[in-house]
This record gives sequence, structure tokens and C-alpha cells, in this order.
Amino acid sequence: MDVILTAVVEMAQPFRLLMLMAGVFAGLIVGAVPGIGGLFGMALLIPMTYNMDAYAAFALLLGMGSVNTTSDTIPAILFGVPGSVGAAATVLDGHAMAKKGEAARAFGASYSASLIGGVFGALVLAAAIPIMRPIVLYLKTPDFFAICAFGLSVVALLAGSQPLKGLAAAMLGMLACFVGLDDIAGADRWTFGQIYLWDGLPIVVVFLGLFGLPELASLLMRGSIQGDSEIPTYSGMRQGMMDTLREWPLVLRCSAIGSLLGAVPGVGIAVLDWIAYGHAARRPGPGPKFGEGNVRGVIAPESANNAKEGGSLIPTIAFGVPGSASMSILLGAFVVHGLIPGPDMLGKNAAVTVSMVFSIAVANIIGAITCLILTRPLARIARVSAAVLVPLVITFIVVGAYQTNMSALDFVLLVLIGAVGMAMKELNWPRSAFALGFVLGPSLESYFFLAYQISGWAWLTQPLVLVLLGLSVAGVVRQSVSWIKARNSMGALPPPLPDLVASSALTVLAVAAFVTAAVWFPFEAGIFPMITSGLLALLSLMISIQTALRLRRQRQGGQAPVANAVPNGEWAPSGEAAMKGNLAIIGLCLVLAVLVLLIGHLAATFVFVAGAILALGSTSRRSPPLIAAVTTLIVFAVFDLLASQPWPTPWLMQIF
Repeated sequence: MDVILTAVVEMAQPFRLLMLMAGVFAGLIVGAVPGIGGLFGMALLIPMTYNMDAYAAFALLLGMGSVNTTSDTIPAILFGVPGSVGAAATVLDGHAMAKKGEAARAFGASYSASLIGGVFGALVLAAAIPIMRPIVLYLKTPDFFAICAFGLSVVALLAGSQPLKGLAAAMLGMLACFVGLDDIAGADRWTFGQIYLWDGLPIVVVFLGLFGLPELASLLMRGSIQGDSEIPTYSGMRQGMMDTLREWPLVLRCSAIGSLLGAVPGVGIAVLDWIAYGHAARRPGPGPKFGEGNVRGVIAPESANNAKEGGSLIPTIAFGVPGSASMSILLGAFVVHGLIPGPDMLGKNAAVTVSMVFSIAVANIIGAITCLILTRPLARIARVSAAVLVPLVITFIVVGAYQTNMSALDFVLLVLIGAVGMAMKELNWPRSAFALGFVLGPSLESYFFLAYQISGWAWLTQPLVLVLLGLSVAGVVRQSVSWIKARNSMGALPPPLPDLVASSALTVLAVAAFVTAAVWFPFEAGIFPMITSGLLALLSLMISIQTALRLRRQRQGGQAPVANAVPNGEWAPSGEAAMKGNLAIIGLCLVLAVLVLLIGHLAATFVFVAGAILALGSTSRRSPPLIAAVTTLIVFAVFDLLASQPWPTPWLMQIF
């Protein structure tokens, strides 16, 4: 009790409370801008803490880290663009609700779930620190592999009515994550001689292209986010909050998932987000299907990702093993301020540890309340013309992608991944499954190889491994059986011919990847890509056969495609309009990319925003092109001033 009182008294000092507030608002801003992310914010703020005491320093850092997963739902719900990888699952149902005129309800549910999840995570941290060390030390490498494999098994749920596509998309995502230098053998895998690819495909660029560009194409064709002219009200926000309170068992379960899995090193926020979403999808409850605007699909991941912060601090404080990437940066702050993770954090520095719990809890409360107050003006963005929104969002996506490596290849990769995302959306291949495979692949490969090195194949007989792998297989089989029983009453499906071409091309790609890995990669670097590409070849071949049979039945008059079929919320209407929107977005991205390279990102964003708004035909007096362009320029200038990172010299300046 004395330690708690000491921590409260120390944190009650005005400067430390001010630092906590500053961290919260910095985190809200960082989370709301796609492509920036919590890692950027954490790395940015650590140098500012050098002259602070430990209480003020960690109030600032944890204040920022605790709430960037609260505000990252703003672009996720409004634009279908995840503000960070932790909001990728929220996109599916949150953006679908916004398109139905329920943006305010989605915000209310999201922020209230984030508040409860964040406070829950802080309480778990307070209760678990003394006992968590022996539990985490008990887990072995095979157990970590089984946990990741269990997370991957939710792809059958994410695929809705077509589980084979979900599994194939996950395998494709895993293949994509193997690009680069292998961590184990140092082998060069599918880099095509490009140094840019040695570190793999940047996750920020992949997620912005996969989710952001396809949704912007749809937005451009719709004309606005919200299909009707309903004015968002606080009643919608209250409805979302009531949804969260009615679903309190789901909130607590997903908060537990976030805090407990957040305490397991290597299980990142993107992983536990999808696990929580898959858990909720098992019992969809009343209302729309998952992926089509079910509020539970917003509540579940938002509860989990805010509870993660408290959970990931557990191994960081207990024995110096970061529970997430942001915690690895936070360990640097421990060193700067003379703190040693381990027993000292529960002894002589116990008050600092308790102050961290206080900071996380208060930050989540302040962040959620701030966002709730801003719900109505934020939801009004859903009624703004796409001619204004699309250029603004594209600037953040393209410039955010360019910040990854400051290379022209960032633009090339963004457009290529965007084209893949557009094709997957048109053909009803779940992008969420691809994303889950991409983020889980490195952990699965690392744990698999380490387990194999230590004990051969004997690790498959360990009890926890058997239980988790059994649950994974059972979940996939159960979903597949449900699909088989319902296949005759599934209703409309996408046209089979494009589906057949895509699955056949994927089969060829998988076979080529298998042969490449088997012939040119060392055993250590090739074994897991071989397993993955083999599974992908098998799954895509099964999809090809299944689609060919459906095509045959259609030609015999047994089934006809329906133009606007949306089996699980992932397939947009196809045709000339959709193609026009996709090409327009890719063209706008390329134009902005060329401008950034020629004249620099500040001048490029100003010219692009003003010109694109005029070209797309916006006549709104409330959002004239010049004001939008100046606002965008100021935002990027402020980020440049804070980050102090050098940008490449524009090509025109190099010439002259």
C-alpha cells in the first residue's frame, strides 16, 4: 500500500501529469495518421526524455503508446485504411458500418471498448507482474509455435463462406513474408538482386497497399463514405457505447486475450487482433454477418489491442524480454534512466512500476474520452465528397509508404500490393487472411526451426503443443464442414471464370516457389517456404477444381453468377466502374510518387492535393482545394520538424 501511495503522490505532480497528457495527445495524432505508427512515435519521444526523471519519462512514453491503438480506428472506420497494423481487423466491420451511415455508432463502440480494454490491461499488469515470470519461462519454443499456429487457424473463419480461399490467402501472405535475407542461414530469398528487399517487404507498405488503395477506389466510385445523408448524432455514439456494455462478456474475453497474449514475446498486436476477431466471429450474434458491419467485429479487436500494452509490459519489466516491438524501444528508455528489468522493478523501483500501471490506465481513460467527444465531428467526415477525401488520404498513404525506406521502390511496392489487394477484393479472396499470414509467418518459421533444431520432430508430442494444434485443426475442420453443409444454399457467388484464372495462376506461382526453395535455398532457409508453398499449391489446385466444376454447372444452367454478390463483405461489385476506380487510384498514386521524387514531399503534397481535388470535380465551398492543400502542407511540415529526419534531395534540385 505504501508503494501505491508513493506512486500516486509522485504522479500527482503537475509536470508529470502534463507529460502524461502530452503523451496521450501525441499518441492520438500518431495513431490517426496512416503509415506513422506507434514505433515512430516511441522512437521520436525517447530523446525528449533524457533530462526527465523516470516518472515523467515513462508517463510521456506510455501515455503515447497506450492510445495510438485508440485513434488508429479513425482512418480505419472512415476510409478503410488502418492507421496502424493493430487496426487492420477493425477495418472489416468498422468501415462497413461507416458506409451504412453508422460511423458514429462504430466510433462509440470502438472507443468505449478501447477504454475498458486498456484499463483491463493495466489491472492485469498490476496483478500479474509478481507471478508472470515463472509462467512465461515455462513456455518453450514449441509452445510459441503452437500459439502462432492457433492464431493462423482463424483464417477459415475470416474467409466466411469459402474457407479454402482463406487458407490459400494466408499461405500466400506467408510466402510474401519470406522475401528477404533469411535470419537463420542468411540466404537470399526472392530478392531478385534488389538490396531494398533484403529486410523483407515493409509491413507498413504492405498494409497500406492491401487495405488502403482498394477501399479508396470504392470510395471514389461511391462519391462519399456514407451512402445516405443522415447527419451523425451523439445518439449513434451512445448506441455504440450501449453495444459495448451489452457485449461485456466479449469485451472481457478479448481484453484477456490481448493482455495475456501480449505478455508472450513475439505475439504482436497484429496477431492478437486477428485472434480476438476470430474469437468473436465464432459467435456472430444478431445483426449483419462479420465483414458486413457487425458491431462485435469492432468491439473485439479494439478491446484486445488496447489491453495489449499492459500485457506486453509484463515480460519487459519482469525479465527484460520485450513483449512487442514498441517494448523493445522502451527497453532503451530503461537503460537511459538507469532501470534494470527484473527483481529491482518489484523492489527498490516498485513505485516506478506502479506509476506505469497508473499511466496506462489514466492514458486510456483520457484518450477514449477525448475521442468520444470528437465522435460527432469525426463522423461528419463520412459525408464529405470523395473528391476531397481521396486526394487527402492518398497523400498520407503515399508519403507514409515513402517514409519507410526513402526509396522510389517504396512507391513501386505500394502500387503492386495495392493492385493485389484490388484483385483480391474483386475476386472475394480475403485480404484479412493474407495479412494474418504475413504477420505470423516470421514467428512461425523461427519457432518451427528452433523447435526442430532442439528436438527434431519430438516436439510435436508435447502436451500444450498437441492441445493447441488440435484446437487449430478442429476449428478449420468445423468451418469446412459447415461450409460443405451450406454450399447448396450459399446464394450468389462471384463469376467463376476470373476465379478459375486467379486460382490457376496461384497454383503455378506456388509450384515455382516450391521448386525455387527446394533447388536454390539451403535447408534451413528453404524448409518452411517449401512447406508453405506446397500447402498453397494444394489449396489453390483444390480451389481451381472446385471453381471449374462450378463453371461447368453454370454452363449447364445449374448456377448463374449475380453481379452484386457479397458473400462475406470482401467482394466489391465488378465491372467497368470498379476497374475505372482501381485505375484512377493507381494513377493518382503514381502521379504523387513522381511529384515527390521530382520536387520533394512538401511541394508535391501541396500541388497534388490542390490539383487532384480540382481534377476530380469538387465544387464544395466548405473545402476549397487551396485550404485542403495548405492544411496538408502544414501537417507534413510539423511532422518533419518533430522527426528531424533527412529526406532525399528531389531530382530537380540534383539537376540544377
